[in-house]
Parts: sequence; structure tokens; C-alpha cells
Amino acid sequence: MASVRAKASLGATAVVAVALVAAGIAVLISLHSNLTGQADREADSLARKVALDIASQVPGRTSYAGLELPDDPDHPVQVADESGRLLTVSEDLERISGTGLSAVTPAKSPSPQGTGLAGGDDSDDDSDDDSGDDSGDDHGGRGRGGDDDDDPAIGEIGDISYSSGSATVGGTAGEYRFATIEVTDGSGETVLVHAGTSLAARQSAVGTAAVAMLVGLPVLLLVVGGVTWLVTRRALRPVEGIRREMAAITASEDLSRRVPEPATYDEVARLARTTNETLTALEAAVERQRRFVADASHELRSPIASLRTQLEVGDAHPELLDVPGAVQDTVRLQQLAADLLLLARLDAGERAGRARVDLGALAREEVSQRTADRVPVSLEVAQGLEVTGSRGQLARVLGNLLDNAQRHAKTSVAASVRREGGRLVLAVADDGSGVPDAERERIFERFVRLDDARSRDDGGAGLGLAIARDVAERHGGTLTVTRAPAGGALFELRLPPAPDDAG
Repeated sequence: MASVRAKASLGATAVVAVALVAAGIAVLISLHSNLTGQADREADSLARKVALDIASQVPGRTSYAGLELPDDPDHPVQVADESGRLLTVSEDLERISGTGLSAVTPAKSPSPQGTGLAGGDDSDDDSDDDSGDDSGDDHGGRGRGGDDDDDPAIGEIGDISYSSGSATVGGTAGEYRFATIEVTDGSGETVLVHAGTSLAARQSAVGTAAVAMLVGLPVLLLVVGGVTWLVTRRALRPVEGIRREMAAITASEDLSRRVPEPATYDEVARLARTTNETLTALEAAVERQRRFVADASHELRSPIASLRTQLEVGDAHPELLDVPGAVQDTVRLQQLAADLLLLARLDAGERAGRARVDLGALAREEVSQRTADRVPVSLEVAQGLEVTGSRGQLARVLGNLLDNAQRHAKTSVAASVRREGGRLVLAVADDGSGVPDAERERIFERFVRLDDARSRDDGGAGLGLAIARDVAERHGGTLTVTRAPAGGALFELRLPPAPDDAG
């Protein structure tokens, strides 16, 4: 899948799908829990109502056969004693589970005199006598707390519990939530009231919500995916324009062209601006390279042509061969080639060395070797001033500065090494005509010579100062030119001291 739009659409759809599924599950669980709680409250209310009816009957004359129970099929009710004998049940109850009592038909066993239990016979004196004794032992004592302290007192309602089950009422089966409560009737008998509430509404609501989610989820995901696709396509349209323009620039090799910049402040606009800045820098670099190649070819052509001419004349007329001139042209050609190779290495990112260089010793050594200079060089250096870098490149900088001063000085050239403001300064000054303020940056450009009338033999190729500044910058320093006290040019190379020589 190479398309960013497709990836974004698929990713957004997947994230939304996961979020919706999680939210849907949470909603269904919450809905299920809330509806179950509502069913519990309804069952609780019904169970308490029946229990209050039982508790409110005249003591000794509780009648379960005549107890009014709801005839609503959504609310089945069972009333049983503690032994599990069904005393009464709501109408049309055919089957029940979940209450712990599966009977749906009241028991017909004899009951105590005056209790009115279903199936009982109030006129049977023998049963009355026997039952009176049993009731006093089994029910009356327990109801009054004689044997079981947990049973409620006569007329009181005990704890309530909940359970889930099923029931069939009037031929219709369903799931129910049951509330079970204890109550002691007027005869001291503790009975259990099981009241149920149908869960059909809960199942219907949860099912409807689940179906709605299952139907709506794919539709919503399609909408999310489609909207994400359209929004992403609109957002990436400027990127496609940048890509097309870059492809055209690559094909045409015209670095003057620029990519379109959206009139926004987002990432795409910043990308376009950065791309154009890169193209500008690349165009400038290519232009510098073209000028460099053209100037280098021009500079090399002159000594090569001169050397060839002298050799051809010498070949035809050996007596006319100018050997010193040929040697001079060869030396000049060698120096130019060395300068061009150094610039190429610097342009390629060659880093400065990490050796410790004593700047004063370097200056003394370089000046001592210049015995053939036209103007003598005076030197003033401080001791123990060390920098970190390439000794050969720093020597080239000092040599180029001294060569430049020799070409322009009238009577004196002065060099010095000192510490100033946390930096080490190597300065070269002459008493020549100096450098005009407007040209003080231009002279550091490659192949630039301010005196266009000067011959190339006397003036060089215009690479010395450019090399000197490049080397200075790669050593973390600067090279500037100002007016010397004697009126000429003052070049100052400022370099950071070696790490343990910062004091």
C-alpha cells in the first residue's frame, strides 16, 4: 500500500473501529446493568408489597388462600414456608426456576387452626389440637426467636436477596429477575416471598441497541474512511504539486525554478519553503562550481600556454630556450594546482586536524624560510600560544597572508602572534595602499583580484585569501581585514586556543 491517503484512511478507520467497538461494549454492559438494576427494584417493590400484606393480617388468622397476588404475567409470585412448602402462587404460573422452589401448585396438607393455610380445614378439632402443639414448637417459637435468632419477629420483614431465573406464565416462557424476602405472619410462621420481574424489556433494549450498533458501525466506518480519504487528498495536494515540480526540475536541470508554496502556515508550507531554500543554496553552489571550473580553466590555460610556447621554441631553436621562464611557469602551475586541490578538499568537507600547534613557533618557522622576500618581515610573538588544528593548513594561511603583503607592501611587512579577548590572534600588516572598505569582503572570494590591470604573473590567481578564510572557518576561527597603522592592510586570523590553553 504505497498511497499515503490509503494508509491514513485505513489507519483512521481502524482506530475509529476499535474505539466504537469498545464504546459499544461499554454501552451494552452499562445498559444491561442498569436494566437489571431496574428489574431488581421492581421485583423488590413487589416482594415488599406482598410481604406487607402478609405482615398486616390479623395475628392468628393469616389467610394465604385469600392473599391478593398480582395477575400480571410479567410479575410471578411464590409464597412458601421455610420447609419449602408452597403456600400460594400467582395465577397462571406453569413453570419456574431460579427461586429454589420449582413447585407451582400450593400444598394441600393440613394447617394449624386459624392460620388459613391453603388446603387447611378450620373445623377439624383433632387437627386443631395437634397443630396447635406443632405450631407452638416449630413456628411460633422460631418466629419469636426461640430457636432462630435470624428470623424476623411477627409482622416484621427480613433481608432480601436477588437471583435470576426463568418462568412460564400463561404459556409464555421468559427470563425473570427474582427478589426473595422473609416475613413472619401473624401466627409466627416465617415465610419466603419470591416475586419476579420479566427481563423481556431488558433483552429487547439490549438487543435493539446491539443491532443498531452492528448496522451503524459499518456505515460509520465507511463515512470515516471516505472523509479521511477526501481530507487527506486535499491536504496532500500541495505535496503532489511539490513532487511534480521537483521532478520537472530534475528532468530539466534548471535550478532557477522553484516549487509552489501554499498560502498557509502548516507543515506542507514549511516543507515547500525549505525545499526552495535548498534549491537556492544548490543553485548557488552549482553556480560557484561553474565559475570555479571556468576560472580554474582560465588560470591554468595561461601558464600551460606559456610553458608550451617556450618548449616549442626551445625545440625548434635550442639557443632561444628560456629555461628560467619555463621553470617559473612550472612553479606557478604547480602552486595553482596545489591551491585548486586544497580548495577541492575543503569543499568536500575535509575536517581540520586535531594536533596541537604552537602558533608562535609556526610563525617563526614560516618567516625564517622566506629569505628571498622583496620586503623584510618583522615578527613579534608571545610564547606558549597553542591551537588545535592542522599545522600544514595553518602554515598555508600564514604563507598566503605574507605573499599578499609582499605584493602590496612598500617598505615593511609586520607579523605578530598574541592573545586577545580569549582568542589567539595572528596578524599580518603592510604599508601598502590598503583595501577599500567596500571591497573588504569581496577580496575573500575565489579568483577575485582588485587590480585588474596587474599581470597574472605578479598578482597570482586570486585564490590565496579565499583558501585562508576557508581554513580559518574550518578551525573555528575568523579572518578579517582592516586598515593597518601604517596605512596598508591588516589581516587578523583569530582562533580559539587549545582546550587547556584557555587562560
